[in-house]
Amino acid sequence: MTLERPDLVRPLRIVNEPRKAPVVLSQEEVARLLEAAPGLKYKAALSVAYGAGLRVSEVANLKVSDIDSGRMMLRVEQGKGQRDRYVMLSPQLLQLLREWWKAARPQVWLFPGQNPINPMTPRQLSRAVHAAKDLAGISKRVSPHTLRHSFATHLLEQGADIRVIQVLLGHAKLETTALYTRVAVNTVRDIKSPLDRLDLKLMKKTPPG
Repeated sequence: MTLERPDLVRPLRIVNEPRKAPVVLSQEEVARLLEAAPGLKYKAALSVAYGAGLRVSEVANLKVSDIDSGRMMLRVEQGKGQRDRYVMLSPQLLQLLREWWKAARPQVWLFPGQNPINPMTPRQLSRAVHAAKDLAGISKRVSPHTLRHSFATHLLEQGADIRVIQVLLGHAKLETTALYTRVAVNTVRDIKSPLDRLDLKLMKKTPPG
């Protein structure tokens, strides 16, 4: 299309990249990571990433006005795909955000950058995650997005409907959310194998080979 050469289309081949299962932290590892965060600001920001399942850019661009304590929800403005959505605001996360607000009194951006006029950058948050990972002694490859992966996986393991998780994450396609079923240990472990539904007495009578 770009070269206006239809004859070039035929030799082109589509290369499918393998989709790897995301790295997920255990709940104990998440707790250690949050406790090791370098300061209250980053502890609150990383808690939002895990507690609400936000992307790093969505955490960085949160505003004070996005906190709806009356409805216990967080407003995510213009997330991926230019879509607004609401996510859960847990009481524990609200308490932590209030502690952060009392300490820093942010005016517009919930997590201001070095210049308060601008929000914190995703790179700042990424550096904080790596510092917390080292302090917490976690050997896994961890990034801010790992907390979002862990949020989705832990919800799935708790029995949350995958379609609800899809809405919370802001996924356009259910198949994107379904990726977390690969790493939801409890979900996979609790599924009953069809072998267990067979009459084992009958199986024992069947000679081997």
